[in-house]
Amino acid sequence: MATDTTQPPITPIRQVLLISAGASHSVALLSGNVVCSWGRGEDGQLGHGDAEDRLSPTQLSALDGQEVVSVTCGADHTTAFSESQLKVYSWGWGDFGRLGHGNSTDFFIPQPIKALQGLRIRQIACGDSHCLAVTMEGEVQSWGRNQNGQLGLGTTEDSLVPQKIEAFQGVTIKMVAAGAEHTVAITEDGELYGWGWGRYGNLGLGDRNDRNIPEKASVISAEKMILVACGWRHTISVSSSGGLYTYGWSKYGQLGHGDFKDHLVPHKLEALQEHCISQISGGWRHTMALTSDGKLYGWGWNKFGQVGVGDNQDHCFPVQVKFPDEQKVVQISCGWRHTLAVTERNNLFSWGRGTNGQLGHREAIDRSIPKIVEALSMDGSSGQQIESSRTDPSSGKLSVLPSDRYAVVPDEIAQARTKGNDASVPENDVKRIKL
Repeated sequence: MATDTTQPPITPIRQVLLISAGASHSVALLSGNVVCSWGRGEDGQLGHGDAEDRLSPTQLSALDGQEVVSVTCGADHTTAFSESQLKVYSWGWGDFGRLGHGNSTDFFIPQPIKALQGLRIRQIACGDSHCLAVTMEGEVQSWGRNQNGQLGLGTTEDSLVPQKIEAFQGVTIKMVAAGAEHTVAITEDGELYGWGWGRYGNLGLGDRNDRNIPEKASVISAEKMILVACGWRHTISVSSSGGLYTYGWSKYGQLGHGDFKDHLVPHKLEALQEHCISQISGGWRHTMALTSDGKLYGWGWNKFGQVGVGDNQDHCFPVQVKFPDEQKVVQISCGWRHTLAVTERNNLFSWGRGTNGQLGHREAIDRSIPKIVEALSMDGSSGQQIESSRTDPSSGKLSVLPSDRYAVVPDEIAQARTKGNDASVPENDVKRIKL
């Protein structure tokens, strides 16, 4: 009797190319243009056609074949860009027009933004409720919530569709970053701009005033800026010499200067002056910086272990985050209360808040030190076991009108109703409560 020696097909190991973390969800772009998402799904931000949480990385089937080359998380929404098709997709919570589709509808599977069709996009940045896209020509489009002028359009009216920031006429923008209600940008010449909500000095303009058009930040000893990132209400930038600067809100030590004092202009972080900084990321109230030799440092709010140093104490100085076998880090992303990192061995690690599965560990618990995400790591003990959403557009949930699911209520009412739970909205804001 013949023996069947046929071997099962070997699933190719996919490398994590890009990571992005939102308020309570995570997204990764893998080699082969595969997009995975996991964590909180209540507002459709995972893109799987439903409102369910996912405790482990799940392939976003709706984007299969779309040749996605970048992914970016907002607080409760997500974007992706297809370079070959010149399409920007968005999905998730749609209030204030943050999805750019001309309405405030929640979308549970990715939808192309018509106003951006055909544009060559260099970078997309998402804040809490607004988004920006930088084109290859250095122009900037913005859309979404604008109550503090964070869209840079000269008004405080929300925009349901992308609009070009005319204030940058003749100025070539290299990179933008978005916080809760503020925005920063750097030009090709290394100049730093800020606009939007500025009460903590997070615009770097030397005062606590809002701006509804971009304004150049205070000169930083002739240093040219090459990287910029935003936390909730603080800002981080890196100069061409690798120096790190932080400014804005510092109630939890998120500026890293050893105190809890706000800074109204960019202030050099002396604790890391001996290091060349290559990447930065800001969370709700914590900050991460990666050095050129692969060392990761974190500081700021640490209630859920999101700084990654084994405790739950806030840190006002940078502290090094340790990884197994002293693996060097090559990429980082801060969510509101969790953090993601990719190492040189193509392993994905996560830590911090895990209540919605945003850590990807098939469980809903917090972690105060980096833990490998088995499903997306070369050293994962079970190999890459990635589930698929297998969304059927004809039967899945495509969209939900805000009026069908939610009411907008003052935050104090939200706190009363969620007492004892983990409220995900900061003070002086509003929160949606299920009817």
